[in-house]
Amino acid sequence: MSTFSISKARESLSDAVELSRTEAVFLERHGKKAAVMVSPERYEEMMEALEEIEDVAAFDQAMAEEGPNIPWDEAKADLGWD
Repeated sequence: MSTFSISKARESLSDAVELSRTEAVFLERHGKKAAVMVSPERYEEMMEALEEIEDVAAFDQAMAEEGPNIPWDEAKADLGWD
């Protein structure tokens, strides 16, 4: 993890971008974190992981809901999968 002030990152943007290929680069404004630069590949990995977590949470929530269970054969038929 590296940290640049926004003004320093502006002066050496190519260095900050190159560094973001291997690690997260935090950008600070007035000493407080304002943004994070990561490589496109890392961003995609993080988005895929987030989507997976959201899917698991939605599944857990659906399983926690009360109501009648639908047999798998009936669900497949309703979806036209048989």
